[in-house]
Amino acid sequence: MNNSASQPLTQQQTWSQRFESALHPAIAQFNASIGFDIELIEYDLTGSQAHAKMLAKVGIISPEEGEQLVNGLEQIRQEYRQGFFNPGVDAEDVHFAVERRLTELVGDVGKKLHTARSRNDQVGTDTRLYLRDQITQLRQQLREFQTVLLTLAEQHVETLIPGYTHLQRAQPLSLAHHLLAYVEMAQRDWERLGDVYKRVNLSPLGSGALAGTTFPIDRHYTAELLGFDAVYENSLDGVSDRDFAIEFSCAASLIMVHLSRLSEEVILWASEEFAFVTLKDSCSTGSSIMPQKKNPDVPELVRGKTGRVFGHLQGLLVLMKGLPLAYNKDLQEDKEALFDTVKTVRACLEAMTILMQEGLEFRPTRLNAAVAEDFSNATDVADYLAAKGVPFREAYNLVGKVVKTSLAAGKLLKDLTLEEWQTIHPAFETDIYEAIAPRQVVSARNSYGGTGFEQVKAALSRARSRLASS
Repeated sequence: MNNSASQPLTQQQTWSQRFESALHPAIAQFNASIGFDIELIEYDLTGSQAHAKMLAKVGIISPEEGEQLVNGLEQIRQEYRQGFFNPGVDAEDVHFAVERRLTELVGDVGKKLHTARSRNDQVGTDTRLYLRDQITQLRQQLREFQTVLLTLAEQHVETLIPGYTHLQRAQPLSLAHHLLAYVEMAQRDWERLGDVYKRVNLSPLGSGALAGTTFPIDRHYTAELLGFDAVYENSLDGVSDRDFAIEFSCAASLIMVHLSRLSEEVILWASEEFAFVTLKDSCSTGSSIMPQKKNPDVPELVRGKTGRVFGHLQGLLVLMKGLPLAYNKDLQEDKEALFDTVKTVRACLEAMTILMQEGLEFRPTRLNAAVAEDFSNATDVADYLAAKGVPFREAYNLVGKVVKTSLAAGKLLKDLTLEEWQTIHPAFETDIYEAIAPRQVVSARNSYGGTGFEQVKAALSRARSRLASS
């Protein structure tokens, strides 16, 4: 092998002269990550520019060489954006592809870029820069999702919807209150990602392969250039830590849990059995043989893709559980899981935001009728008696008997005569009918965080203020 400094850098030259022959073609293909880690190219270029500036600052290379490296890396960025730089499997990974192209552009000085750096700390830096950017964009998407839900909730404060426990009719709710529950879930997601960001935003650059370097580098300078909050305190930990990727995947999985729960409700609401919403053509499809069908594809796909994100989290946990310090090739497997998780969650958030904004329409008439056809006001009868001095447990048992006999007679509570009520207990008066009217049942739940209309309006105001402040 010709190792002359005048020769362009080749894949084999990335290894020492201990190696006498190239990789078997099938092993080269198996070993290569360029097919997916090209996703990191912009971050690799940014990290490399910071590294070159640091090398020049501390005198490891000259200022002129540092400028050549920075400018060459910027040229590669433009070539990539314009579609002229498309490295193949012979490049093995994005880091080598960049270094090889840089050497073609600036000559031997390109070979100095890797001074005081290993691909181990390099890939760790790139991945953190990538994930930091994606977290920022995901948090913005969550804010847009919350804004859509809030706008929808503000339109439906007075609209009633059956509330369920065990998927059985429980108590009527303000539809806005129901939607606000998802606003709160998304708020926790937003906050959780912000917390993950803190642990993503640490620089491993300068950790070397595992033990640091003999060169007089300035790790804090590169961290500052790249916008990191701090550097890893331990070089072994710096190159082998993937906690941040797992923690992000946990947060991403919870986002998907929340989107999937909402998806399941939309699927139920859109069914003929519920008929609480109408799906619009822009967010639904038909059947190839049943012309009457309108399918809730968006929520079904979100529900299905949730398992995909969960699987990536499990894969990362299994990937890391047995790795000794420090870097191991196994860690190459974190990229596809991480990239796909990001893309899946972002796509699902976008789709659900569009669905809730313009893809469905609630049916207030049907919803208001639904809350009047069941016994979800039974608790209010017990509360009515308790307010009249009847011990709650006694009132609870009395109402249970009333529901049983009413079901047998084919009646709802609102259909009982005053005489029938007073046969149950003499404390009942004509105001029982107002007390069990669905709108009054909702309005009466005026405890903080409850579904009462005034509480819902206050919650909407608090949520708006929270979004505005961030």
